[in-house]
Amino acid sequence: MRKTYLDNNATTPLHPEVKKVIVGSLEIFGNASSEHFFGQEARKAVEDARKRVAELLNAKPDEIIFTSCGSESNNLVIKGVTCQDLSCKALEESHPGKHIITSQIEHPSVMNPIKSLERQGFKVTWLPVDKYGLVDPALIEKAITKQTVLISVMTANNEIGTIEPVAEIAKIARKREVYFHTDAVQAVGKLKIDVRELGVDFLSLSGHKLHAPKGVAALYIREGVKVCPVLQGGHQERGLRGGTENTLGILALGKACELALRERESNVKEIWRLRERLREGILAKIPEVIVNGHPEKVLPTTLSVTFRYIEGESILLRLSSKGIAVSTGSACSSGTLEPSHVLLAIGMPHELAHGTIRFSLGIENTQEDIDYTLEVLPGVIQELREMSPLWPGNKRAC
Repeated sequence: MRKTYLDNNATTPLHPEVKKVIVGSLEIFGNASSEHFFGQEARKAVEDARKRVAELLNAKPDEIIFTSCGSESNNLVIKGVTCQDLSCKALEESHPGKHIITSQIEHPSVMNPIKSLERQGFKVTWLPVDKYGLVDPALIEKAITKQTVLISVMTANNEIGTIEPVAEIAKIARKREVYFHTDAVQAVGKLKIDVRELGVDFLSLSGHKLHAPKGVAALYIREGVKVCPVLQGGHQERGLRGGTENTLGILALGKACELALRERESNVKEIWRLRERLREGILAKIPEVIVNGHPEKVLPTTLSVTFRYIEGESILLRLSSKGIAVSTGSACSSGTLEPSHVLLAIGMPHELAHGTIRFSLGIENTQEDIDYTLEVLPGVIQELREMSPLWPGNKRAC
């Protein structure tokens, strides 16, 4: 059976050159905090990787903090900026306010810590988005008060791919002297990300979204910005993230960032071509579908499609049986019947949201993958619709 992986927004396969770095670095076992030869060998490797991550973002190496995942990076910002611990040294320079601004379509690793702060007495402005998933910067400026301590809006949405006006939001935040964080986990390696041009204070990225392994990520913190550590321990990562560094993961992330800087433009061009082939093929072969997200301001890797009258979970399982891996627009697999909060936020009814599939492409996809998907998908949709009592073409429909 042919295997076609179209779930790259969930995780990406290791780049062949990243694999080589991991294997070639297995003997670098020293603790990067140790002063002897083995430790200093590890320290040099970690700092070289930090430079590569910084180069991808046009940042300074000292502005890069290594973490274990994008969720940790997001939590470090949100909880570190809003810290109320009087013993924290960074609190002396932190903002005393208790108001946060964010959007209704953020990743759970942003939404949930903010909801936790909301339960602790913080006021939160949950910004709506339009039908494409775009945040209106004017609403952000209007929402800012003297109590606003942080604005957090993602660079690009992980479900529908819409790219947000981050630079415009950052300009507003800077003018009003409010910290601005962007979760760029889905964007780094796919879009040009220049922290100087964007003007952000914090930016999160994750290794396994750009062909490095799981378990390693990074956080950009603009020079001069103070935050309280969330994971307390030793002096590692400038005291902001205690714990012995994941040397192998960091080296792999550094290589992945080096490759992204070198290959992004050519990769994106081909991935966009394949995405458009898939989109056009679906629209031509299958009736009653909705393409979600912005038609132009969208990640080249992401195609969210709603198939009317059927369940996305059923589509996923049928495609999986044919060797095609995709993701749904529903949270059913996590033990809830609620559809995606992103799809609801763009105004999609519950019954339609449940019929959504996310195809996410990567550097290993080929035209044969897309053609195979377009060969299999129409039949899967038709079979499921023929079993659905909601399908108007079904004689058994109620």
